[in-house]
Amino acid sequence: MSTAVPRVVELTSPFTRFAGRLLVGLGYEVVLVEPPEGDPDRHGPDGHDFAHWHAGKRSVTLDRGTPEGTDALRRLLAGADAVLDGTTGGVRTLAEGLDHLVHVRVTPFGLVGPRSDWQGGDLVVAATGGMLAQVGDPDGPPLRLPENQAEHLAGVNAAIAVLLGLRARRRGPGQLIDVSAQACVAAALEAGTLAYLHEDRVPPRPGRVHPLVPHGLFRAADGYLGGGLGGSPRMWDALLAWLVEEGAAADLAEPRWQDPVERKTHQEHVFKVVQDFVGRWPKAEFAERAQARKLPWAAVDLPAELPDNPQLTDRGFFTQVEGRTDLGFPFAFPEGHRITTLAVPGPGADQTLLDEPRTVRPVVTDSPTLPALDGVRVLDLTWVLAGPYCTKVLADHGADVIKVESAGRPDPTRFAPFMHLSRGPHTDPDTNGYFNEVNRNKRGIALDTRTEEGVAVLRDLVANCDVLVENFSASVMKKLGLGYETLREINPGIVYLSMSGMGHTGPRADWVSYADTVSAAGGLTGLTGWGPDDVVGVIYGHGDIVAGLQGALATVAALEHRAETGRGQHIDLSQLEAIAAHMGTSVLTSARSPMGNSHPRWSPQGVYRSLGADRWLAVSVRSDEEWTGLCEVMGRLELASDTRLSTAEGRRKESALVDGVLGEWARTLPADAAAELLQEHGVPAGAVQDGRELVEHDLQLRARGFYVRVEHPAAGSFLQEGVPIRLTRTPGGIRRPAPLLGADTEEVLREVAGISPERLQLLYEAEVLR
Repeated sequence: MSTAVPRVVELTSPFTRFAGRLLVGLGYEVVLVEPPEGDPDRHGPDGHDFAHWHAGKRSVTLDRGTPEGTDALRRLLAGADAVLDGTTGGVRTLAEGLDHLVHVRVTPFGLVGPRSDWQGGDLVVAATGGMLAQVGDPDGPPLRLPENQAEHLAGVNAAIAVLLGLRARRRGPGQLIDVSAQACVAAALEAGTLAYLHEDRVPPRPGRVHPLVPHGLFRAADGYLGGGLGGSPRMWDALLAWLVEEGAAADLAEPRWQDPVERKTHQEHVFKVVQDFVGRWPKAEFAERAQARKLPWAAVDLPAELPDNPQLTDRGFFTQVEGRTDLGFPFAFPEGHRITTLAVPGPGADQTLLDEPRTVRPVVTDSPTLPALDGVRVLDLTWVLAGPYCTKVLADHGADVIKVESAGRPDPTRFAPFMHLSRGPHTDPDTNGYFNEVNRNKRGIALDTRTEEGVAVLRDLVANCDVLVENFSASVMKKLGLGYETLREINPGIVYLSMSGMGHTGPRADWVSYADTVSAAGGLTGLTGWGPDDVVGVIYGHGDIVAGLQGALATVAALEHRAETGRGQHIDLSQLEAIAAHMGTSVLTSARSPMGNSHPRWSPQGVYRSLGADRWLAVSVRSDEEWTGLCEVMGRLELASDTRLSTAEGRRKESALVDGVLGEWARTLPADAAAELLQEHGVPAGAVQDGRELVEHDLQLRARGFYVRVEHPAAGSFLQEGVPIRLTRTPGGIRRPAPLLGADTEEVLREVAGISPERLQLLYEAEVLR
């Protein structure tokens, strides 16, 4: 078998640099193409930007504006397996005739549609993609998630796109892959758009309280904590018992509060009682004591505190970059390998690559145009969001995903009243839009794995699957007798992805976690706000989405590794490490305080109230030329010639003047109209859009066919969020709705596990099957 390391050429932008970093973490050779003066990230303060994004890559410099530079780039592409293309115009013409090449184009709004030429960085894409609409206080401005989370989402999707393209190339030529950063964000909103699609409802910005789950942000004696009431009766009982022990229960011991609907209806009162109790404790001590009771709480740590996190350090998460501690990668790969040190390349340190011939994989002709993961079978033991989102990505691109539930213990998103999004009865396990969104394209079986017979059936399924994914707590699979060593005995080539909150090893491996507690522990929550004393936090399931995407990346990478080496592996993905890996340069810079919507170097950047109720405009000026364009649109050319405002630093010093003028102008126009005017003058801008606006009014998503109508046997007809990665030759898509509970049990067990009709009958009689 071939063991050649894939080579990826990176024509970088803020939307591709994270993809290149992730590919370095997978062991790929990433060649960064820089202009003669060096990549822009080299010119940031203290070299932090370049060190974080590009350490571990190789560097060549060339001038694409010259024939010599164009020829050199063509030669480099001819010897590459893939190109990560974040350039404005793209290099499609230059790549013509290179049929082996996987060409991944990553742009703010995609290659097709009326806004394909719009400018946009992290803030604008986060606004137009729906992220900003669900962070912040209900009566205040929408709030940006820190450390460029929209760029990170585009980056991980771009890395997945590279691997899908390489996977598809095993049975056909390379292809162009279109990744829209806006679509990547729009597909990562948890319930943000789903509430509108399934309940005709647009939730307000939640402030510090999760819109569905009874969790939120609480003040501790020395900072903040993420946590809440948990998602099960056991968690409520354990929290209540603690409150009673400490004499802090107030009236919560009354029988009425045993009803979860009552607790949700009067959540403000319940949270006040809990806050009064939490506020007595230092954050770290409270988290430790809560976790000792198996309660999902975590201290809100800042990035500077992450290197002291005992779980991250014990698992060897961090890397050393020229003597400085930086964030590591979302998972150890391949086969448990951790990258501990990375070198920062000098400009053009690898110029010899431009003239070294390299053999590439021969192109397969006359190949079928099946989705990239067609023929891959995945056993899905996941539930709620992080795991199902991972397997959704795999299913969207052709994998046969078999979701395992039981009638006695179905996925909580089928029945939990606070997570049920439906126009029908909230007691119907088949109608929840939340479940149906992340479990489309899957087959479903109802199997009681609490019985010996049920585990025996699982073993039969494992023997005939390529991948097993689960997001249980660390000890569950071993208790079932299905630890990795056993799985490997059953199926030597199995790719086993575990997705627990903290990972399967380390001093906090048994900690209970939700998306909000992982975001708290990973540094994201502490930087989401307006200042050190005004932290808002990320309350919705961004951490789950990140873990799901990283899990999908890990799975496809492991399938590629198996195709080259013949070996499966266990990938012990920690959701904490996944979200920490999305924290950008924050550890290198020791980021200590939230920045609101501002940018450390660009000015002005912010979100401004526009005409209409709760309507907002995001604007991000990245250069002095864009500042001039903004002044032209506002009809204030005198500001463009004002020497005080001629630089970003000067505009930042005069922010009261600049933001006042921009805010006054934006207030007189609809956000969409203002964005159109600014974009016509090359200024990145966009309306802040909620779920309704994304579905009903966004011209770009509509032109790209992003929302897809699905007919579900129980829930009826509804729109679903589409696939943000568009492979032009082997496209993914929505092939079938989410399964009814147990709908495919008999078909799957006969076809996949080879179970006879007689044994099926016995399993039904023993109620091992539904």
